[in-house]
Formats: sequence, structure tokens, C-alpha cells
Amino acid sequence: MIRIGIGYDVHRLVEGYPCVLGGVEIPFEKGLKGYSDADVLLHAICDALLGAVGEGDLGRHFPEGDPKWKGVSSLRLLEEVAMILLQKGYQVVNIDSVIIAEKPKVAPFVDPMKVNISRPLSIDPAAVSIKATTNEKIGFIGRGEGIAAQAVCLIERRG
Repeated sequence: MIRIGIGYDVHRLVEGYPCVLGGVEIPFEKGLKGYSDADVLLHAICDALLGAVGEGDLGRHFPEGDPKWKGVSSLRLLEEVAMILLQKGYQVVNIDSVIIAEKPKVAPFVDPMKVNISRPLSIDPAAVSIKATTNEKIGFIGRGEGIAAQAVCLIERRG
């Protein structure tokens, strides 16, 4: 049995926060603000995986306001999501994702992001696709006020 999931996330860019995408801290004058590390890419991927297995979204499993998740690395959230998939008897086949941002440029950081994502999911980094695009200077993303990410995944029953 195969299942598909889709995820989306967006966070504001503000001064005084690190810019973490795919578990990689990217040098930039602004960062993403959120309850955890606000890693929009990992949040979109986690939501896609949770949706594919019928387990809702990040807010259901890691609620804002729970001190356990305050400031946590989203790689830790991905590890938890990987355990949920394993418990449900599913494994990831592949992930396709896109980061939508005017700045910073993310292309130099894609390979380490793919490794970070593949490890907790026990998949080859080649099964993780990360693309980046701009918003053509339109809207809040175009004005540099935030970054968004979308992800889709395919999972299959183990064994």
C-alpha cells in the first residue's frame, strides 16, 4: 500500500533569530521566528509525512505552548515523525520539496539539508529533492518578510 502526503509552512523573517532550513543554519541577517527553530522546510516535510500516514499535523503532535518543544531543533521533530511512521508500519519512498524565498540563496546548502533529512528517515539522500524559488518580489515573501516551503511525500507499507 502506498500513500501520499502534502505539507506547507511559512514563518516570518526577523532580526535576532537564526535562519535554519533543512537543519542547516544559513548565514543571513534575519532568521525565522517561531516556537521551535521555525525551520519551514522540515515543518512542511513533517506535515506531509504525518498527513500521508493519517496522523494530522505538527500542531497536533508538538503543540505550541508545550515547554518540551520550545526552541527545539526541527530535526528532533523529524525524528519523532519518523518513529510515528515506523510504528504505523510505513517507510518513506521519496520527498519532493520547494523553499520559496527571495533571500537568502539556499542552493549552496541543499546537499547538507538532504543528508539531514535522509538520516532520521533511513533513506538515501537521493530520495530527497529540495528546490528553491523566489516569489518574484510579490507579496510578503517577495518583500523579504518571510519564507515558505511546500513538500510532498510518498510512503509505502514496510515489508
